[in-house]
Amino acid sequence: MKELIAIRNIKLNKYIRLLKPSNMKNILIIIIATALSLSCATKEDVVYFNGMNSSDNSIGLDSYSPTYHIDDQLVIIVNALDPEAARSFNKVAVNVQQDLVDARGRERLQTYRIDSDGNIDFPVLGNIKLAGLNREQATALLQEKLVDYIKDPIVDITTTNYKITVMGEVRNPGTYTATNERITLLEAIALAGDLTIYGERENVLVIQDYDGKKTYTRVNLKSDDLFNSPVYYLSQNDVVYVEPNKTQAKASGIGASTGVIFSTLGLLLSTTALILTIINLNN
Repeated sequence: MKELIAIRNIKLNKYIRLLKPSNMKNILIIIIATALSLSCATKEDVVYFNGMNSSDNSIGLDSYSPTYHIDDQLVIIVNALDPEAARSFNKVAVNVQQDLVDARGRERLQTYRIDSDGNIDFPVLGNIKLAGLNREQATALLQEKLVDYIKDPIVDITTTNYKITVMGEVRNPGTYTATNERITLLEAIALAGDLTIYGERENVLVIQDYDGKKTYTRVNLKSDDLFNSPVYYLSQNDVVYVEPNKTQAKASGIGASTGVIFSTLGLLLSTTALILTIINLNN
């Protein structure tokens, strides 16, 4: 019996020594350091274009022009020196009610939707295949067909549903309408408020859909190879996904339980310290 009591006292003394103020201070330092290590990052982890030199000034894709795809919505306006000659080739504008109060509404130009075969149904001319053509090519094709009916036709084509979706670790994820038909990956990220500090900059995913066939391309925002990427200029309905970096992934894995663990540990330490204080006072 005495041996058991002696062993118990040895264990208790070790536990008491562990909970001395100096040791408890060390334990607290270890806990804080561990928590900070979950979120520490170097400058190189968050800065874009690390590999770019000042002499790299010849990179660019100024000749890029997006092509039309199935389900694109196009506004096509035909003009000529004789407005009456062009009238038959323009869809009539429709009135759209703005709200319940303003019943007059506003005018909106009707659009042409590229169907599953890649065609639009154009007045007088009938079916015209535009899928796979860029704006310059489509304009030239329509003008070529219109010269039999109109002298010196002028054709203007605008895409009305040119949208980009940005998801993941950005400040304002969502779907954005491009103001023109040529938007870069960097511009799309800027529309979404830039990456958060937890965004993975070396592995941004761009998902594209070409008439039902999806492609997946990874981009490193920290490399100058970005400017030569086939997805530097985005297409209609592209999706940009910024995945969380390792720090955020770890934090999300333990996030909900971390506070509970620290709170429980703090409560145990406080309770033990109180018990030891009472024991010392009694002795």
